[in-house]
Amino acid sequence: MSRKLIAGNWKMNGSLAANEALLKGVLGGLNAPACDIAVCVPSAYLAQCQTLLAGSPVALGAQDVSQHEAGAFTGEISTAMLKEFGVRYAIVGHSERRQYHGETDAVVAAKAQRALAGGVTPIVCVGETLAEREAGKTEEVVKRQLAAVIHLNGHCISEIVVAYEPVWAIGTGKTATPEQAQAVHAVLRAQLKAATPQSDRIAILYGGSMNAANAAQLLAQPDIDGGLIGGAALKAPDFLTIIAAAH
Repeated sequence: MSRKLIAGNWKMNGSLAANEALLKGVLGGLNAPACDIAVCVPSAYLAQCQTLLAGSPVALGAQDVSQHEAGAFTGEISTAMLKEFGVRYAIVGHSERRQYHGETDAVVAAKAQRALAGGVTPIVCVGETLAEREAGKTEEVVKRQLAAVIHLNGHCISEIVVAYEPVWAIGTGKTATPEQAQAVHAVLRAQLKAATPQSDRIAILYGGSMNAANAAQLLAQPDIDGGLIGGAALKAPDFLTIIAAAH
């Protein structure tokens, strides 16, 4: 990986006024960033954010994408629709989608496949719950989740981004130590290496409560290629601090 990727996940937050203030704050504070940057916004705001980000170094991302191409799927949004708004990335398989919307490994793999087929880069999330970690199943869980995506996407796998999100560290204020995070990232890196000769093109982001205070330490780990940022992405100064740490 030559450049790190810092992607903000706004989750279900924002308003027309707040989005404009946030993005103006971020863009106003960017000074020739040494990493790639994206913001994954609620779909209702894709058009607004496309306009606000036009010509900037910040790419637009969506928080989900349908596994279907078109048709009778009320409430779903297809890759082709996202592309019309200049969307570059789409988060798939976020732990909140797995938990609250019953998304299985197979569904997540299908979403990643659909995104890739339509020219959108999927940010594939994997991660274990606290119970799974305490049972010593971390490696087994994340490998199973990633294997489903590798199996369905074959040679295209080098086009994805992976995000390791320990479920016990999302929005809880708990963060995996840099050593804990690096250990899982190394496992995922080895799995990707076995799957494609172009594995060095795949960024593996850390996504468990990365913030302005801990970003530099996490990003210094050899297999952490960036971050998927939740709460800290909603505050321009914090997001800018994390971007500055990703050189």
